[in-house]
Amino acid sequence: MKRLHILAAALFAVAAAPPPAHAGITLLDEGFANLAALSDWDRVNRSAPPGTGWFQGNPGIFSAQAGAPNAYAGANYLSASNGLGTVDNWLITPTLNLTGLTTLSFFTNQDNEPGYANLLEVRFGAGDSADTASFSTLLNTIGGDAAFPASWHQWNANLAVEGAGRFAFRYLGDAAALSYVGLDSVRVVTAVPEPAAWLMLAGGLGALGLARRRACR
Repeated sequence: MKRLHILAAALFAVAAAPPPAHAGITLLDEGFANLAALSDWDRVNRSAPPGTGWFQGNPGIFSAQAGAPNAYAGANYLSASNGLGTVDNWLITPTLNLTGLTTLSFFTNQDNEPGYANLLEVRFGAGDSADTASFSTLLNTIGGDAAFPASWHQWNANLAVEGAGRFAFRYLGDAAALSYVGLDSVRVVTAVPEPAAWLMLAGGLGALGLARRRACR
C-alpha cells in the first residue's frame, strides 16, 4: 500500500504542475496592401461558372480595416460569371510551419446593401496542398443563418497543430444572394513551450519514472 502512495504522489506532482509557458511566434501578418503581389497565397475560384477571383479591395464600397483605403481583399457575386450561378471562391494562405497551439485572427466586413446573405467559411488543411478538398477542418462560418457583420469585425480561431498547414477563406452561395465582402489583417500566431518549462516537465517525468522503479522493488 505504501508503494502505491508513493506512485500516486508522484503522479499528482506532475499533473498539478503548471502547464509550460508559451511564447507566441507570428508566422503571418498580412494586410493586403497588394494582393496581386502575394505569390505565396493561392486564389482558387471553383464557382460555376467561374468569374472573378478575390481582388484588391474597393474603397468606394468601404475602406480597409487598417492601412491604405484599398488595403484589403474583396470578393463579390461576380465570383460566378456575370453574377449568375453558384459561388465557391477560395483565398488560401501560404504554407505555415505550426508548432503547437495556434491562433488565426482576421477582420471581415460587408457592404450595407440590405437583402443579401453573404457567407464566408474559414477552413484549415494539413500539409502544403492548395487542393480545396484538403481543407477538411471547418473553423468558423460567418453569415448564413447568422447576420454577416456590416462593419469591420475581428474573428479568432484556435487549434493545436504540429507540422505544415494552410488556412483558407471560402466565399460561397447562390450568386443572386451575395453582394460584397472584405477580408483584412490576417494574422497567425503559433505557440511553443519555453525551454525552461520543458526542462521542468522532463524533470517531473524523470521523478515519476524513479518512483515507479522503486515501487516495483
